[in-house]
Amino acid sequence: MFPLEKLKQIPTPFYYYDVEVLNRTLQQLKSEADKYGFVVHYALKANANNKVLNAVKSYGIGADCVSGNEVKKAVETGFSPEHIVFAGVGKSDDEINYALDNSIFCFNCESSQELEVINELAAAKNKVASIALRINPNVNANTHKYITTGLEENKFGINLWELENVVNSFNALKNLKLIGLHFHIGSQITDLGSFKSLCLKVNEIQTWFEQRKIKIENINVGGGLGVNYYEPDTYLIPDFAAYFKLFGDFLEVRKGQKVHFELGRAIVAQCGTLISKVLYIKKGVNTNFAILDAGMTELMRPALYQAYHKIENISKMEDGKWKMENGQDTSAIYKYDVVGPICESSDCFGKAVSLPETERGDVMALRTAGAYGEVMSSAYNLRDRVKAVYSDEI
Repeated sequence: MFPLEKLKQIPTPFYYYDVEVLNRTLQQLKSEADKYGFVVHYALKANANNKVLNAVKSYGIGADCVSGNEVKKAVETGFSPEHIVFAGVGKSDDEINYALDNSIFCFNCESSQELEVINELAAAKNKVASIALRINPNVNANTHKYITTGLEENKFGINLWELENVVNSFNALKNLKLIGLHFHIGSQITDLGSFKSLCLKVNEIQTWFEQRKIKIENINVGGGLGVNYYEPDTYLIPDFAAYFKLFGDFLEVRKGQKVHFELGRAIVAQCGTLISKVLYIKKGVNTNFAILDAGMTELMRPALYQAYHKIENISKMEDGKWKMENGQDTSAIYKYDVVGPICESSDCFGKAVSLPETERGDVMALRTAGAYGEVMSSAYNLRDRVKAVYSDEI
């Protein structure tokens, strides 16, 4: 549970990271992945907080980066370059050159033109760049349309009908070495059946390459494993056992191949909570408003794609439940639109949220915010950048 009295003393808003939850998650992840010899890379885009990255690195997990600055952050944090992969549809020349200079493990390439550019830049440095082709498998992730990435209508990856020409182009690309295939169908996937469909498609594509006498050393199946935003205490750690077992059962791994994963949200989401205080209670005609000192500048996901985060008034809770007296709930339940102070109507964390009677100064917890929370924060409205607090430092 949250150390309320300690949190009350810290100026809000801030991100509170439960270090024990993070470590338990990493232990479970590594234990289950190691059963199959799977290689895991952490997706820095989910959370690039220094203390989080150091914890991830300590478990021997690699880094999955989608920008040059993420590659730089991974290198500076101490991730070994041989465990860094670099994806993204729009890698700039400067970003590619930095990755080449640091001899990263692999570029996940998403178009034929990108292959030509990396080849040219590698040739100028007299280097050979290791490449994985990111293939768009046209598999539906059954998730939000903004975080679906594996359909032909999405901007990501090389389409199946392009493969023949792309593979033939390697004859002229002397400064590239094809070492793998990369797939990523989306994010916040809770239907494991989507991953089974991916496995079956990867098996087909592997056969296509084998028929052309092309040996593939690495299969990277991306990430996307979802978390439970509605019941974070009940489902604190994702079911890594079922997730990795599915790939163990359905992915046809060739002799000597390594299977790679790029997990982000599943690792860090539940360890992070946005802590805020109530500034005002505003009585409306059709609803009541609880106006917080945190807004979309601190947690963008609800405004960006109507994402749900469980909202709790922890000032009115005891041992994770509403305060009780003689076995009776002492808090009447009211409905509030929980909103922030930003001058945008979209600055809303939740509508008609059931809460005990809420007052100015109450401490609010927006749960499951460790992924795509702090890392997406901004200074819009010239807001102060949100700070981080850690459970083992207060």
